Amino acid sequence: MKVIVCIKQVPDTAGGVQFNPDGTLNRAAMLTIMNPDDKAGVEAALRLKDQYGAEVTVVTMGLPKAADVLREAIAMGADKGILITDRVLGGADTWATSSTIAAGIRKLDYDLIITGRQAIDGDTAQVGPQISEHLDIPVISYAQDIKIEGDSVVVQRQYDDRYHIVKAQMPCLITCLSELNEPRYMTPGGIFDACEADITTWGRADLVGLDDSNIGLSGSPTKIAKASDKVRKGAGEKVNLDTEESVAYLIGKMTEKHVCGL
Repeated sequence: MKVIVCIKQVPDTAGGVQFNPDGTLNRAAMLTIMNPDDKAGVEAALRLKDQYGAEVTVVTMGLPKAADVLREAIAMGADKGILITDRVLGGADTWATSSTIAAGIRKLDYDLIITGRQAIDGDTAQVGPQISEHLDIPVISYAQDIKIEGDSVVVQRQYDDRYHIVKAQMPCLITCLSELNEPRYMTPGGIFDACEADITTWGRADLVGLDDSNIGLSGSPTKIAKASDKVRKGAGEKVNLDTEESVAYLIGKMTEKHVCGL
């Protein structure tokens, strides 16, 4: 069984967020981590490796330093890491990103593709399903449990206050929630292996069948109109009233704001 996990290096928002003049994130200037949902996907693949002897390949698209999250996944137990990086791929929206990653995956053999539900720097939840569309394979999103039955995968799919049980024949793609599992730690031996591992690097020239009109910032139909840091809320209005006066005051404010018509 061959499993591909798509992961992303995202900004560590605790260290602050910086923007380029064109509104895109200045990723080179920020501290980074592996996207939490993607780390759950890595753990899910590693459990399939433990149970079925699956070969796990992690793939990411980003700056050269994105190789760090590939090495982190290898230190956790993944077998191979592939970095897709090229200056012309920068500034991609979900369409351009999924088109590029799908072109890379077409070069590989796979039974199952696992992605995170969404990345904390975009929160679109679009790239995983879009990859499945490009590859013309089934997708099951919001996975909270994964099991293998023969040549099929059975997934508990989160849905409001319950879950669906969905079965699909492989190859297929699954998007994972961070609640799916508790990712394992890197091991000392794994860290040593990750430092010594050869990361396969692909540029634009290595991606066959990818239209230049679908890559990078110029190939992204979604354009950023404006980007800014989070606006801090003011202290608000403070009053010191008794119970009856407080009720009257609140009702007056809600009426003023058209929240109620009392």
